[in-house]
Amino acid sequence: MSATLNDLTNNPAERIKSILSSLRSSPKLLLVICGAAALSVIIALMFWAKEPDYRVLFSNISDEEGGAIVAQLSQLNVPYRIDTPGGVIMVPASQVHEVRMKLAQQGLPKGGSVGFELLDQEKFGVSQFTEQVNYQRALEGELARTIENLGPIQSARVHLATPKPSMFVREQKKPTASVTVNLLQGRTLDDSQVVAITHLISSAVTGLAAESVTIVDQRGNLLTQSGLRGLQTAHLKYTNEIETDYQQRIQRILAPLVGDENIRAQVTAQIDFTEQEQTQEQYQPNSAPEKMAIRSRQASLSEQGNRRGAGGVPGALSNTPPAPATAPLTQPLNTPADDKKEKTTGNGTNREPAQPYNNRSDETTNFEVDRTLTHTKSNTGRIQKLSVAVVINHLPQGEEGKPGPISEAELTRINALVKEAIGYNAARGDSVNILNSAFNGVVETPLPPFWEQDRFYALLMAIARYLVIAIIAWVMWRKLVQPAWIRHQETTLRRLEMEKEAREEELAAKKRAAEKSNRDRAQQRVDTELNSQQLRDLAEQEPRVIALVIRQWMSKEPK
Repeated sequence: MSATLNDLTNNPAERIKSILSSLRSSPKLLLVICGAAALSVIIALMFWAKEPDYRVLFSNISDEEGGAIVAQLSQLNVPYRIDTPGGVIMVPASQVHEVRMKLAQQGLPKGGSVGFELLDQEKFGVSQFTEQVNYQRALEGELARTIENLGPIQSARVHLATPKPSMFVREQKKPTASVTVNLLQGRTLDDSQVVAITHLISSAVTGLAAESVTIVDQRGNLLTQSGLRGLQTAHLKYTNEIETDYQQRIQRILAPLVGDENIRAQVTAQIDFTEQEQTQEQYQPNSAPEKMAIRSRQASLSEQGNRRGAGGVPGALSNTPPAPATAPLTQPLNTPADDKKEKTTGNGTNREPAQPYNNRSDETTNFEVDRTLTHTKSNTGRIQKLSVAVVINHLPQGEEGKPGPISEAELTRINALVKEAIGYNAARGDSVNILNSAFNGVVETPLPPFWEQDRFYALLMAIARYLVIAIIAWVMWRKLVQPAWIRHQETTLRRLEMEKEAREEELAAKKRAAEKSNRDRAQQRVDTELNSQQLRDLAEQEPRVIALVIRQWMSKEPK
């Protein structure tokens, strides 16, 4: 016995064989073990297949903020993973946005900058200087948070230099701003984004000009452009837009005639970005007075002496001096009043002749000067010259449809269409050149086959998971579960057959016992009847013997 135990201990193979043989001898135990193992494997594979896809919640998080975030995730019962080298915290993809909103409600992550919540913590009685410093810190923090919302930016810091206001205009200084941005790995800011950040900062600070904002990345590269460089970039962009627009015009007008794939067009535009302002003042020569506008007119009249004395019939009327003399403006100048005819009185008598007097009349008329003031500001971006080059592929010719050159008449028509499409102007030196030539076969980069695309790989992995689960489950069923189940069924059938045979044998034994009992009772009845008949015969033959026996029975009383 001890030798057998030593062999099993020293030889693992023999030990395994012994365990397997013991399992074969008890099929129920083997079935339970195989079922538990299969169920465990299937559950593990199902968990592996249903494992959530983790996405980045926050990255480049400090240890302090990471600890606060992890503690909050534990309270929310949200599974998470931590990538220590990159400071990355990942959660299931389906819960990323929900968790971010819940953490934001708790003020996480803080990001190392404070905003206007700093003003909520001010104590009563702080100085004006402290209040101003806190406001500037809060404004810098809010601007940094706003900039961090941009996609390529991981973190940002804003520094504002706001000079003290002065009562004197000459001593007034303008505020400036400096911004440091930490970009994500492999990401950059284009010119439009830099301009957007610049105007964002300048619009948030009173009196801050966009030219006074400086933006630097984490590598020390200056991102803000000078005014001249930014202007050149805008000019280049505008020129490209003009050229692209003319190219599209040519493509759209010729595509129905020759096909979109049979035409190539390039346009070069010379744009004049010169800015000019001109003010011109012109005076027209004198014209006729009736055509000129009168600005003002002045007239004056002076008289010395009396025009005439008293005359006529004495009385009130004759002694009344005449009314003052008046001269209309239309009267010719220096006309003596004595030339007028004397008027008669009411009774028809003439007055006395007028006495000599001096009369002077002056009139001054000022006319408007015909003056023209013109202020002209020329528009920038004026097209100076257009150069157009168009290449047309050989088109199918004749009944056979073989590619061939286009006729001269057709080229002339196409040339006229192109000129009309671009607004051809010979005065400014526009040029149009159209070439009809066969295209070489353009080798287009084919799309990768579907089995090399990322979507196919993801789909294949998903299918592979369930396929592996199915294969493992099938193998375990065929190799472990099904044989154990068959053995269990066979054992059960044998046990049922044995129980059936035992029941049949028991029924047969009971039947035999009943038959024997019936035979015994019948034999007993027969024996009883025989004994009774023998006693009757004996009583008839030997009555004395019977009487003696009865007397002996009666004499034996119980004591």
